[in-house]
Amino acid sequence: MEVRAKKALGQHFLTDQSIARNIVAALSTSAAPAAASLSAPAAAADGAVSGKTAVRDVLEVGPGMGVLTQYLLEREDIDLKMIELDGESVQYLMSHFPGMAGRLFEADFLKMDLHRLFPGDYRVIGNFPYNISSQIFFKILADKDRIPEVVCMIQKEVADRIAEGPGSKTYGILSVLLQAWYDIEYLFTVGPGAFAPPPKVKSAVIRLRRNSRQSLGCDEELFKRVVKTAFNQRRKTLRNALRPMITEGMDTSDPVWDLRAERLGVEEFAALTRRFL
Repeated sequence: MEVRAKKALGQHFLTDQSIARNIVAALSTSAAPAAASLSAPAAAADGAVSGKTAVRDVLEVGPGMGVLTQYLLEREDIDLKMIELDGESVQYLMSHFPGMAGRLFEADFLKMDLHRLFPGDYRVIGNFPYNISSQIFFKILADKDRIPEVVCMIQKEVADRIAEGPGSKTYGILSVLLQAWYDIEYLFTVGPGAFAPPPKVKSAVIRLRRNSRQSLGCDEELFKRVVKTAFNQRRKTLRNALRPMITEGMDTSDPVWDLRAERLGVEEFAALTRRFL
């Protein structure tokens, strides 16, 4: 049984086994966790933080025909679960890999209540469908305090955007929002020939590791609104791009208002957000 790649689902199945092994190897071992357990409560009165524990639970998003799954299942340091929307892929995985019951869930990742699968922290890995990769990252951000690490393959253009720093033309909304909470590593580029069918673009593998930031020092929802509004008219100065949010009496004489959104890093956006409070 073979699985047909479905354009509507953005499916391009990775066929290069060496790349698959490298992606799986990029996921930290649970014996050396990528970050502290972020959902664990603070420890006793000495101020020490508990949660320097291993994060064994791993979620694979869109396993497809199991090219990553086969190597993930070999790792004894993780407890793997998978979410797959495509029923044909689910049938393939169930027939080719023993012990899928209780591990594989036929569901839409974007709609799935992940608290049902994982009561605590978990890590995420996958060859993300290119047509919904941004939505996947927004879902990850919504659960950022329980996800210490993400390893994924996405369209190279999106990877460049996420990993880029302020001042670049590719730096944008996802760059700021993800970099606020994660350290981003661009690991390697993957050519179209590694897939069936080959995509028309290059791909890239990136790793996100949760940083130590616990607060932005401003309202998070307002921060997201400021970032999105500023970049939606990125060619305009912040004074003009954010005009719909500026209230009467706000001081916009500071030189920062003459900059464009791409010039500001996370801290600068947080400081700008505090002006609206």
